[in-house]
Order: sequence, then structure tokens, then C-alpha cells
Amino acid sequence: MTEFDRITDLEKEASSRIASAGSTRELDELEVEYLGRKGKVTQLLRAIGELSAEDRPAYGARVNQSKGTIEGLISERRAQVVQEEAKKRFKAETLDVTLPGRFYNVGQPHVLVQTMAEVKRIFTGLGYQFVESPEVERYRYNFEALNYPEEHPAMDEQMSFYVTDEYLLRTQTTAVQARVMEKQKPPLRICTLGKCYRYDAVDATHSHTFHQVDCFAVDEHITMADLKGTLVKFCQEMFGEDIRVRFRPDFFPFVEPGAEIAISISGGRWLELGGAGMIHTNVLRNCGIDPEKYTGFAFGLGIDRMPMIKHGIDNLRLFMEDDLRFLRQF
Repeated sequence: MTEFDRITDLEKEASSRIASAGSTRELDELEVEYLGRKGKVTQLLRAIGELSAEDRPAYGARVNQSKGTIEGLISERRAQVVQEEAKKRFKAETLDVTLPGRFYNVGQPHVLVQTMAEVKRIFTGLGYQFVESPEVERYRYNFEALNYPEEHPAMDEQMSFYVTDEYLLRTQTTAVQARVMEKQKPPLRICTLGKCYRYDAVDATHSHTFHQVDCFAVDEHITMADLKGTLVKFCQEMFGEDIRVRFRPDFFPFVEPGAEIAISISGGRWLELGGAGMIHTNVLRNCGIDPEKYTGFAFGLGIDRMPMIKHGIDNLRLFMEDDLRFLRQF
């Protein structure tokens, strides 16, 4: 076999292997194998020194021709392989736009959270400052500071969850009054809202856990007219201009006189919303505020009752059952 036959055989071998290459990586390896610094074509060029002076020009030209042929075959096959790989990748990554879209659930605030946000908006607009108060409250602030004497009959109405003899889960957000009045002096415009706890049997209108907003104001010359005006304005903002508000005498140890607040929408039946009254002189005096100079009013409203009234909900338990069919309505 002559040196020229070896070139021809190498060219055929390379052509066959290049044609069957299935990836750009395989073509890169063939390029190094045949055309690299130590490749097979390069080795043929190094054999030129063994030939006679007459054969060297023709042999060198034939090797260079073979090198060019192999380079062309690799380049042509590489273009084909790149297209084939792209088609495979596009097929694997194709998005079928004919498929139905995926449904994503978008959350929203709970109806009670929405109500509390609205309550906060209204009272902030009326000039009240919102404060936080603890849910685990001291007996002193929950009862004693609010003019509840020991063995007072009103204590029987508020069976409570006691943690210790001194601490209990607050039964009313009104417990914030003495906490604030001990540290701040009039004029005061204070609101708080949050959970309260009482040992009540759970039914359509009662629960052991419920929510209240409590507001009070202390300043010179505050009267019952200020209390009524504030509550009427709140009810109009919350329930609409056609709301009717009724004040009926009632008893609460921390106010004198006291009143039950009820509302009627569009001439419907009266629905109790909470209690109110003028802050008892004993409460003011116990907090170091002179009742001869200052007066104040206070009221507590049931948050849970507000959406029940607005939306005609007749069962309090629905708020805590996490039934999405109910909650998505609001």
C-alpha cells in the first residue's frame, strides 16, 4: 500500500464516522482525532520526510486536500447536528397553548379582619388613637379597676378562663381603660380591638371566643351628647345613612349612667350592638384623674355582630369553621 492509498483510506474512514456522528460533542472529538495537533492527518504530514524529493510536493498537496475535505465534512455535519439538537430541545420544551389555564387561588382577608380594618378606619378618622392591650390580663385591670367589687352580681355574668388567681383571659377589651389612664392624662381619645374570652356555650349567637372594639374619651365638659354623636356617626359609616340607633338604659359597673346600644336598618328589627355610658367617677378616681374636672364616655361593641348584621348572617359559628364556600362571599 502506497502513502497515497493510506490518505484515501483515512479520508473514507473519517467520512463514514463523521456522517454517523449524532452530537456536536462527538464531532468535536472526531475533529481532534483527525485534525488535532497529534491527529491522524497531522501524522501523515510528518511522514513526508520519508519520501523522495520528487514525490514530496504531490504527497503534501494530497494531504492538504484530505485535510480540507475532512474539515468541510465536519462543518457540514455540525450544522445538521445543531439543527437536530435544537428540534429535540424545542420539542421537549414546547408549551401547548391549547391546554386550559391553571387556576390559582388568590387569598383575601377574613371577613372579621375586613370588619376590624373598617372599624379602625372609621375611628381613626374620628380622631382616636389605637393601642394594643394583652389578651392574658390581670384581674385588677379586667375587673377591679373597672369598679367591679368582689362578690358583685355582675361577676356572675362573666365566667372566665383563669390562668392563675391573678391572671385570666380578658373578658372584655374595656380592660385597656385603666392601663392607659394610669400612664396618660386627659385629653384622651383611645381605641383598642381584639379577642375576648368567656366561658359561654357555643351556639348560633354565642362563642367562648369573640372580638370587641372598645373606645373611650376623657376631657373637660364631655357629656352623653358626645357619646351619642360619636356612636351615631360610627354606625352611619359602618352600616349606611339610613341606620337608626337606639339607646336604652342598662347597667355596667364601669359607667354611670349606662346604656345598651341597638341598631335598626331600613326599619327592621332592633339588634343589640354593645354597651356604653359615661365613665364612672370611681374609675376616673382610681386612675388618678379628678372626676370634678374631667368626664368621659366609654363604649364596647361586638365586632362579630357587625358583619352578621350587614350581610344577614344568622350563625356566629360560620366565622370560625373555615368553610371556603362561606368565606369567599366576602
